[in-house]
Amino acid sequence: MSASPLERTARPRRSRTRSRTVNSRPALALSTLKPHQFDLRPACASLVCPDCKTWVPITGLGTKTTKVVPHDAGLAGKAPAVRCRLGSNRLIAVNVTVRKWQERLEDGNSETVHRRKTTVLRKPKVALAPAVSQIAAKQTTDDDSGDGRPLWLLREMKWASTASAVRDTDTRRAQLPDGDAPLGAPPVPLKTLHPQRRAS
Repeated sequence: MSASPLERTARPRRSRTRSRTVNSRPALALSTLKPHQFDLRPACASLVCPDCKTWVPITGLGTKTTKVVPHDAGLAGKAPAVRCRLGSNRLIAVNVTVRKWQERLEDGNSETVHRRKTTVLRKPKVALAPAVSQIAAKQTTDDDSGDGRPLWLLREMKWASTASAVRDTDTRRAQLPDGDAPLGAPPVPLKTLHPQRRAS
């Protein structure tokens, strides 16, 4: 089924055109565009059309009739064939040298590189250290694995098994007479010492 004339798509843009038609609008100065919006290399001389915002070839670069080729406003072969009447055949004032354009382009690239965000290095997730009670509970579970009794009961039984030893220790501590000091410790002076200076 052939497409109707109303459904034509934009034609591929040729790098050169033989049209002698010149747009009546004033010439577009390249200095008014940003460096990344045009290309002055002879092999691919082109610019972004200010009217339809698409990349368009430039014809006659280096001559008096440097101009934008006739073009459709849209992607070639995909968008509808709608001619950009404001930007087609518009004269170009080449008031920027290739060297100056390259310098401006490189300066802009270097500034952009410095503005880029640095790569975020994610810190590895470290497992939290378990609390002492969790370690004790795990040890209790490991020691009594397969018993089937709840942890609280096992803890109570552990405390009960050490209760008699704790009571004996407390009783022995209470039996120490007042004033006794641990063996091997120097005696505590009871008088206030007042050291005197030696006579020189």
